[in-house]
Amino acid sequence: MNISIGGYSFNNTYLDGKMDVFGYLETVKYRYRLDSVDLWNGFFVDRESKPVMKLADRSYIRKIREALDEKGMRVANIAIDGAHLWDADAEMRRHLYNNALEHLEASVVLGAETVRIDTGGSYSNWEAMGEEQFGYTVRIYREFAAFAADNGFRIGPENHMGASLNPREMKRLAEAVDHPSFGFLVHLGRWKTDQEEGDRLVAPWAYHTHFDEKTADGEKGIETIQTMRAAGYRGYWGVEYNAPRNQYAETELLIAKVRRLLLEADRLEAGDAQ
Repeated sequence: MNISIGGYSFNNTYLDGKMDVFGYLETVKYRYRLDSVDLWNGFFVDRESKPVMKLADRSYIRKIREALDEKGMRVANIAIDGAHLWDADAEMRRHLYNNALEHLEASVVLGAETVRIDTGGSYSNWEAMGEEQFGYTVRIYREFAAFAADNGFRIGPENHMGASLNPREMKRLAEAVDHPSFGFLVHLGRWKTDQEEGDRLVAPWAYHTHFDEKTADGEKGIETIQTMRAAGYRGYWGVEYNAPRNQYAETELLIAKVRRLLLEADRLEAGDAQ
């Protein structure tokens, strides 16, 4: 099963000083016995530099790559915060853009297969993008998608902030960018509007997914998997849940729940094929 663990799942452990990026790699490989990682740049940036989260120096990125190679691990996704596209302030947009470029170069070094860079916008406002914002967002994602194509990965936002929480707006964005290396990290079920059909609307562009505890425990977990598969999704099923405590155990539990859902979806799919 293609399961990965979002690095943000261990944010509280990191904040407690009990994990760094190398501990995360060890945990994924030897505690959970997975051969792919779902990196989050919060483990290797200067968090004090918010909202533009600046990378650690290149030698540190190279050490992460060496640790990945030593363990024979692939990078299913890198989720990048502090490098989103849109900000109402033009000077801040420039800083964010430059930070995104640095992260894209780091993603190449790390061998990422997919990269999440958000649209930007407010966490409390998911209205459609205005003309200026939409035009800028389309233009920059086209640029980034071209870079991604040249370096063998896919890129695009997660339904994480601003208009990306509106699935119809994300569908409009994908159709406008119109590039094979552009897509979405679909945080399953996390929509602020069109909740019932959000995953279906964006599924054709999905390059990665995240399950949280609510989706895994919900009544429609199997249906969600079937919806994504019907649209052609064959990527990783990431688990991401920054539990308030007992993060190792909570992550193990979430992995088990997602595995159970995937097995049940497989059983139903096999039955339909008979």
